[in-house]
Amino acid sequence: MTTDLPPVSAPRRSALAEPTTSPPARWVASLTLASIGLWAGFFGPIQVLLAQQAEAIDAANKKEILAVVLGVGALTSVICNPVFGAFSDRTTLRAGRRLPWVVGGALGGALSLLLLSVAENVVVMAVAWCGVQAALNAMLAAVTATVPDQVPVRTRGRVGGILAVAQTLGVVGGTGIASATGSIAAGYVVIAVVLLVLTVPYSLGSRDLALSPEERPAAFDWGAFLRGFWVSPREYPDFAWAWITRFLVNLGNSLGLLYLLYYLQDAVGIAKDDADDRVFLLTAIYGAILMATAVVFGIWSDRVGRRKVFVIWSGVVGAVATLLLAVVQTWPAAVAAAVLLGIGYGIYTAVDFALITQVLPGAEDRARDLGVINIANALPQVFAPIIAGVLLIAVDAAGGATETHGDAFSVGYFVVYASAFAAAILGSVFVTRIKSVA
Repeated sequence: MTTDLPPVSAPRRSALAEPTTSPPARWVASLTLASIGLWAGFFGPIQVLLAQQAEAIDAANKKEILAVVLGVGALTSVICNPVFGAFSDRTTLRAGRRLPWVVGGALGGALSLLLLSVAENVVVMAVAWCGVQAALNAMLAAVTATVPDQVPVRTRGRVGGILAVAQTLGVVGGTGIASATGSIAAGYVVIAVVLLVLTVPYSLGSRDLALSPEERPAAFDWGAFLRGFWVSPREYPDFAWAWITRFLVNLGNSLGLLYLLYYLQDAVGIAKDDADDRVFLLTAIYGAILMATAVVFGIWSDRVGRRKVFVIWSGVVGAVATLLLAVVQTWPAAVAAAVLLGIGYGIYTAVDFALITQVLPGAEDRARDLGVINIANALPQVFAPIIAGVLLIAVDAAGGATETHGDAFSVGYFVVYASAFAAAILGSVFVTRIKSVA
């Protein structure tokens, strides 16, 4: 005699537990597509459309308009990424903690891009761009946190490398769309459509896990919420060192890239009409090398089970690139530096992301804490042009040569790129202070 028993269902994995099985390739592919759309939404406007729009609104004051719009957008980014990350951590919807913010961020970003497409004055332009930054940073916080939610530690280097490639493709794709569409309004509309379309596959198969009743956070309290953004260096020293190292390495990278156009003109002696094309070529070399190295070294890091050695040497390679720019000041040296920067930052982007996920204080606040880490990405972009400008002014005031146009050694740009070298080396040194990760 036999008795038919109901099948025993597999126990539900906790949303706060460390994942132990790798997600399927289709999930990684869908997350990659969403990331491409996300970064296209950021950089199509930043690289092309906002500058064109500022000129269309007031050609005589285009630089000032662009500076104001980008400045308030950067401030919005710094605030919104950790804040929306924290709200994502507290989300108790049945759809999960991350999916609502990915979908909502994509929709909000697309609507804000459409508002930008019809902006005819500075106020509407600035408000719409802040809307893009707020919405896409909500999406970014959720996308970033879904990796430690879903990917085991042993394969995070590989996924980090794939997402680094996605970021580069998004930047290039967004810039290409903005350049090819032929009008400012059309550029914004097409990027909005691309953002939404590329988010659909992830939205249909996110594998997101909802918090169970016993996992739900305590009742909301503004005081506790705001205090949560301070992660004590004394209690979590590895998290603090990871933040500092990321800030310094990104500062070195930003100093190396943001003044590249002026460096080619003022120090190397490239003609103004040719300098834009040379910058594009260097950027293309940098991006291609970054994509080639990120996945390879991310997988290598996974296989050997080590992170710090890769992060340390990636910072050193990037530092050597900036030192080459500082000392040699020729076009061939700039090409070699672009290759080295691509190698160094490609390794760094993939492996440091995996390292960061391993020093987070707890699973309950992954998105918030990753948002705090992302401040170390955003702040260097604010500080780097200020630091470089002050250094160049100081060298000029001291009687040093800056704008030599290739006829003599530029002391000013030597100081700028030597500072980038120092920041990257210091960031590499501080990686050694992280103790909980091999």
